[in-house]
Amino acid sequence: MAEERRTVNQTLTSSPAALSPPCPLCTTAAATFYHQDRLRSYWQCSCCALIFVLPDARLDAAAEKAIYDLHENDPADPHYRRFLSRLTAPLLTRLPKGSRGLDFGCGSGPALAQMLTEAGMCMQLYDPFYQPDPSPLDLTTWEKQYDFVTATEVVEHLYAPAEEFERLFALIRPGGWLAMMTKRVRNRAAFANWHYITDPTHVCFYSEATFRWMADRWQATLSLPAADVALMQKQP
Repeated sequence: MAEERRTVNQTLTSSPAALSPPCPLCTTAAATFYHQDRLRSYWQCSCCALIFVLPDARLDAAAEKAIYDLHENDPADPHYRRFLSRLTAPLLTRLPKGSRGLDFGCGSGPALAQMLTEAGMCMQLYDPFYQPDPSPLDLTTWEKQYDFVTATEVVEHLYAPAEEFERLFALIRPGGWLAMMTKRVRNRAAFANWHYITDPTHVCFYSEATFRWMADRWQATLSLPAADVALMQKQP
């Protein structure tokens, strides 16, 4: 293992181009080496603080979907509903009944959308693997923008977060909400032993600093009602 780590670090430091890989969120070439495990290296952007893996560490679409197919996201499971309520509870206090929402990355069992529908919201679904119809992402098919967009356990999977967040904020009306659930980076020591990085479909890792950068970039107000929940209200 020690020899493997030395070889990896030599590779990382031998190429000047590798010293500043472009950040997939803010797109600046201002990243530095952050961590190395048995399978992947991780880099942190010095501008937006996103931690990310390089493109060659990502899975192809078939391998990625094969892992998602193993998930058991049963909308009737009370434990799963309790987990999702960490996002739905604070979000619903900010929305009137009848609000129009998009569950982005809803997965094979769209439990979150079902919970929000039960609470009186009008939901649309999109998922590149399980609900691939792109029409909910096309504003020309709707009379107005969404009141809110949810992304639960989604943003850590994004290969092109800059492009995806640009699209999501464009879908949200002024004063509307982007509600995200993803576990947050705390510090380097915790990261090294974090179960979250052992999932090969997780390629981007966000800290509070990253969410504050995002709120500034997309002119939103940030709320952090739970350790793994971030709500951003687009400026009216």
